[in-house]
Parts: sequence; C-alpha cells; structure tokens
Amino acid sequence: MSRKSWDRYFMDIANVVATRGTCNRLKVGCVIVKDKHIVSTGYNGSIHGHEHCEEVGCLLNEEGRCIRCLHAEENSVLHAERADLKGATAYVTHEPCEKCAKTLAQAGIVRIVFENEYPNKWNEHFLKNIEVVHLVEGTKEE
Repeated sequence: MSRKSWDRYFMDIANVVATRGTCNRLKVGCVIVKDKHIVSTGYNGSIHGHEHCEEVGCLLNEEGRCIRCLHAEENSVLHAERADLKGATAYVTHEPCEKCAKTLAQAGIVRIVFENEYPNKWNEHFLKNIEVVHLVEGTKEE
C-alpha cells in the first residue's frame, strides 16, 4: 500500500474540517497550506455569537444562496497571518464561489485544489494567475 499524495492528505483534512460547518445547505472546509504545513483552516458558519443556520434556518438572498454564513475560504483567510498566505495552497472541499475566488487571490494564494465542482462563470476572471486543480480519485494528482 502506498502513501497518500500530499494533495489527497490535505484534502482529507479539509473534508474533516467541513464537518464543523453550520449551514444546512452545504458543508465546506478549507485548509491553507504552505511548505507542507497547515497555516489555517475554516468552515462555513455564522458570525461569532450569531445564530447558525442549523438553529434558525438559512438566510437566502434573491439568487437562492445562503448569506448567513461566512464561507470556509473567508474564515481560513481571516484566521491566518497575512504573511503566511503569500505563496500558499488552499485545499477546499468545493470549488470556490466568485467571492471566495477573489478573496483567495487577493490573499496571495497561488494554488487552489478542490474536490467537488461548484462551477461559476466568473472564476476565470479572478483566478488568472492561480493554479487550479480539480482533485478526482484516480487522477495523477491523486
């Protein structure tokens, strides 16, 4: 039996982090890694001290998206030291939405690895200089 790749190892951790999410619609986890060391983690959840979706329900906008929670990527960036983000990789259980794509790009993330597709037409505009990897079992990244 061979060892897991680094991508699979950190994605598995992101999947565990996602279990802490408090939104009923989608559990997302993000692990930011630099030089094979975890810099920060985040999951989708409400602002500290506010009600969670699992307690009072989702707060949906006109597009049907829940806006009660901060996204996993936002939380992982907020919980990291800025200098540690430059040149790091974000492992996210789901493809980032356009807002999180911008957040990761602005933070200095140079590589995003995701497992589940959550496609949107805008990421090509915001992730121009970032390597984006869709990690699928059985692929060479695996």
